[in-house]
Amino acid sequence: MSSPNLYLIYISSLFFSFHLWVLKSQETPCNPNDLKALNGFSSCLEPNVLGWNNSNSVSDCCTWTGVTCNDSASKRVVALELGQKNLYGTICDSIVGLNQLRILNLSHNQLHSSLPTKLFRMEKLEILDVSDNRFVYRIPEELPLSSSIWYVNVSKNGLFGSIGENLCKNSSSSNIKVLDMSMNFFGEVQQGLSNCTSLQYLMIIGNNFRSLPRGIFQMMQNLRVLHLQNNSFSGTLDHGIGHLLNLVELDISSNSFTGVFPDVFGSLGKLEKFTASSNNFNGALPTSMLNSPSITTLDLHNNSLNDPINLNCSAMTKLRSLHLGSNKLYGSILHNLSSCKSLNILNLGHNNLDGQIPESFKNLNALTVLSLSRTNLVNLSSTLKILQHFKNLTVLMLSENFQGEQIPDDAYFQFRSLKVLSIAYSELRGLMPPWLLGCNGLQFLDLSRNHLFGTIPLGFNKFKYLFYLDLSNNSLTGEIPKGLTQLQALIDIDISLLGTPLGFPLFSTGIDGATFCYNNIISFPPTLDLSYNMLSGTIWPSFGNLRRLHVLNLKENRLRGSIPESLSGMKNLETLDLSHNKLSGKIPESLVQLSFLSKFSVAYNELYGEIPMGGQFMTFPSSSFERNNGLCGGPYIPC
Repeated sequence: MSSPNLYLIYISSLFFSFHLWVLKSQETPCNPNDLKALNGFSSCLEPNVLGWNNSNSVSDCCTWTGVTCNDSASKRVVALELGQKNLYGTICDSIVGLNQLRILNLSHNQLHSSLPTKLFRMEKLEILDVSDNRFVYRIPEELPLSSSIWYVNVSKNGLFGSIGENLCKNSSSSNIKVLDMSMNFFGEVQQGLSNCTSLQYLMIIGNNFRSLPRGIFQMMQNLRVLHLQNNSFSGTLDHGIGHLLNLVELDISSNSFTGVFPDVFGSLGKLEKFTASSNNFNGALPTSMLNSPSITTLDLHNNSLNDPINLNCSAMTKLRSLHLGSNKLYGSILHNLSSCKSLNILNLGHNNLDGQIPESFKNLNALTVLSLSRTNLVNLSSTLKILQHFKNLTVLMLSENFQGEQIPDDAYFQFRSLKVLSIAYSELRGLMPPWLLGCNGLQFLDLSRNHLFGTIPLGFNKFKYLFYLDLSNNSLTGEIPKGLTQLQALIDIDISLLGTPLGFPLFSTGIDGATFCYNNIISFPPTLDLSYNMLSGTIWPSFGNLRRLHVLNLKENRLRGSIPESLSGMKNLETLDLSHNKLSGKIPESLVQLSFLSKFSVAYNELYGEIPMGGQFMTFPSSSFERNNGLCGGPYIPC
């Protein structure tokens, strides 16, 4: 799930210990009752999918794929681990005949239909994992777990009903420590869940829950990880959260919680990660939260918080990641934030802040990711002078600030670690600054929607890892630098290996106006967008070398000459927009080889001749070819 590390390490160590205990010789036959149960289980699967020898011989079933027997003379089956075996079929009731089974792992298969209720009551079973299958089944309310089970994972199925009323009905069945019921269709959390007093990890992500019973957490003081995200929970957050004294991670993001946060964080002395993004919380942050000495990650972005930023950095000494973006916070970027010297990630973007970055921000020398987009900042020159002191800064988002200012051309600015830079939608004036060429590690550069003029500087071919460049909606002139056709990341570098996490979601608007959300830079489509400028000259044939390019947008410029045949070399191209230029000649037949091309336009040029037939060209609307000198053919315009 979204935060597996804590409990997966715990579980993996127990699995390892179990297999050490079970080290066995396979020379004696397995128990005949177990053999019968295994044969029955196999009979409900697609034939031969396991390659088991389903004979009545008792000589070798302990050697079958996924089967583990103990080392006693009886050779009883104690583990059946068949995760990711592409199993198809159902689970027969005969499986409960494995009455010494301790581990059952059938995860990541294509098993379907219902789950045998008796599975949850097997007397020796400790670990049950049937996650990521196709089970569609109402969990019966009268279902109590056996006293031996401590780990249950039924996530990513089609299960429905309610959770909790009788799950830990008896004191003997309250040994469950890990319960993962995420990504199903459960609709109600019942009060009985509070009887599961041994629970340490509870994940019910991505269901249809709407409310939590009052006081449900008062008895669950052993909880360490609680994930409730991506449901429909509403109302205020229960003050009972304060009873979870051992809580390390709490995620309630992507729900509909409202009101203010309860002031109970002083009781949560072990809480390290609190995520409450994408809700409707408002008001001020509670004092206990702003003074928490244990929190390392605080993510409250996309709410309606409306208060100045008043963190007590002298108390929050472990804070590494702070996300307060997309709220209604106001006031200046206070100097006291500069005392949070352990901060690695800071996102304050899209708030009602004002003023300029204080000189004391130099103290945040551990920062790697900084987003201050749309915060009404002023004085870009001072901002860059301060931020260049962050030697480890890799992501810098400053868009929609510094309105109408001059972009500084100081050649001595140094951002040697920078991989992501966005200063878009700011109406900045001036030439493209020479200090950009010193950012050799850039992967992503967005300077769109400004008033930059002059030529695009030479030397872009030095950017080995640059795969996303957006200079659209400026006033750039001159030829397209040939260096843009030599970007290694768009020729032969696998950008999936670059992996620069943003630390927060970033929204981008595509050519067609659709909005996309990205959490990692490599999720952006490899792009060259030079549209809406005044570029002249021709289209370089060497653009065809950019085999990894997905989007090429040269719309609304003053380009002349023909469309090169070699553009067919851009095998992964999805969008090609050459419209509103002065291109002449014919559309190359070779472009029908671009099998991924889904958006194409050469409208408003001086092209003539027949439109190529075949390939993706049969799917493009007539508007892709309109207003030319004599284009015809295709499914629209007879010649």
